[in-house]
Amino acid sequence: MLSQLPSLQKLVRHLQRLPYLASKNVFKVAGHLLASDAKVVEQLCNAIVEARAVIQPCCVCGNWTEKQALCTICASDKRDKTVICVVETWHELLAIENVGEFNGLYHVLGGALCPLEGVGPDQLTITALINRLSNDIKELIFATNPTPEGEATASYIWSKIPNKTMICSRLASGVPIGSSLEFMDRVTIGKAMQGRRPY
Repeated sequence: MLSQLPSLQKLVRHLQRLPYLASKNVFKVAGHLLASDAKVVEQLCNAIVEARAVIQPCCVCGNWTEKQALCTICASDKRDKTVICVVETWHELLAIENVGEFNGLYHVLGGALCPLEGVGPDQLTITALINRLSNDIKELIFATNPTPEGEATASYIWSKIPNKTMICSRLASGVPIGSSLEFMDRVTIGKAMQGRRPY
């Protein structure tokens, strides 16, 4: 059927390139766009083009910023500029910010080390991070994901830090609140046992 509708085929192909759109939803999204009011679709397309034109990475941390070299976090006088939280992507930064507990700065790596996919240190902003680590920085928090790639990335960065007297910490991992031990995997339980704290 798609071969008889080349324009729809082209739309579906472009939607399939979006990394976070499940394949089973591609046709639903395509159908929704085709059934929507033309003005609504035009506004969506214009918003994407406009955002792509004016939003850029912060020249210091890599967070998104609009029309300015510094993002609002790096430019703020209310943030603790002695603490840097290292995250893989903007998604993790946003998740931490939404909690409202962290008041320091961030550094967005742009991903994690993964040689099998061609992602090495040069593809990430590791050098820029190391260059930020002056004597004013008191703590570096590794908030990379608890995956083999995230752990390897944190270890690699640690090996490149010239000032080993700086406090380096890792986000706690283990048993999530409200969960049951019987349904957890061995790694999660093991991490929880290793990271146990006084009651």
